[in-house]
This record gives sequence, structure tokens and C-alpha cells, in this order.
Amino acid sequence: MTTLAVVSAGLSEPSSSHLLADRLAAGVGAVLPVELRPVHLRDVARDVADNLVTGFPSARLKAVVDDVVGADGLIVVTPTFNASYSGLFKSFVDVLESESLAGKPVLIGATGGTERHSLVLDFALRPLFAYLKANVVPTGVYAASSDWGSPQGLSDRIDRAAGELAGLLAGRAPAKPADRFSDVVPFDQLLAGTKRHG
Repeated sequence: MTTLAVVSAGLSEPSSSHLLADRLAAGVGAVLPVELRPVHLRDVARDVADNLVTGFPSARLKAVVDDVVGADGLIVVTPTFNASYSGLFKSFVDVLESESLAGKPVLIGATGGTERHSLVLDFALRPLFAYLKANVVPTGVYAASSDWGSPQGLSDRIDRAAGELAGLLAGRAPAKPADRFSDVVPFDQLLAGTKRHG
């Protein structure tokens, strides 16, 4: 079955970021059967901090990273702080190997107090995952506090984004661990290239 890691960086309980992540996952599940791997970064915040200092993940953090990297697709939702993603969210991303999300379908989401912060999707999250070579779906979902009181517009955006992610997941083979050396050019080919130009 297709696996979907659902990463939420919400810090409070209950959390609007957790709620949006759950709604997005349910939207994908309504279109395509998926096995969900929920990841609440709040639960491993100390492990993430320790890893940044020591360079070694705890067993709990390693299991979370394996779930995220090994999943066929990814939903990520962060609260908005100072017009960008949260520090906890970025610290977790920094723990991942640089090529580990290459080609992986990703749906991005964010929450915040007002609609003014909605550009966090296109000016912070989308460039981050483009740098990681992930395949980000066209529709990102931002939920302001007011969206929870008038849910129709939010539901429409969730359905559109979930459908886009489900479409990518349905058309792709199961995820394989990234091979760091898959694009290495043999030395004799490099040498032959220098002879032609030298």
C-alpha cells in the first residue's frame, strides 16, 4: 500500500497545524488508499535539538526520519512564525540527508493568525522543498484562524491539494532509498572528456 508521512510542526495541544495536517491526510485518503505515518515534531523536539548538537539521532528520531524518508509521499504543515516556517520545522528538515526527499511528492501547508501570512507557502516552504529536489504539488494550503469559522473555502483548497498529491502518488512506483552515488560519472569517462577539450 502507498505510504504517506504526515509531518506537523504544531507546538500546542490542540494545534491548528495538527488539525490541518489531519484534514489534508483525510483528503488524500478519500481519493487513494494510503497507510498514514503521522509525525508530530513536538514529540521529538528535544531529540531534534540533541541531534543538531551531537550529530547523532536518538533511536526515536531515527525512527521518525526513516518514516519520513521511506514514505512514498509527504504532507508537511508548519505554523507561521515571523513570516516563515517554525524553527522546529526547519531544524527537523536540517536533520534530513540533503538528497533524501529528491523526487518525493510533497503537499505543503501552513497555519497562522491572519491571511497576511499566506505567502509563507510560496516564499518559504516551496523554495525549501525545491532546494531539496522534492516534487511539490501546485496547490499549497494555508489556514488562517478565520478559515476554521468559514470552512467551505478551506475545504475546497484541501480537496484540490489532496487530489493533486493523490494523483502523483497513484502514478509513481513505491519509494526507494536514495542512492547517493547513482549519478556518479566513471573516471575514465571524465578523463576522455578532458582529452577532447584539451
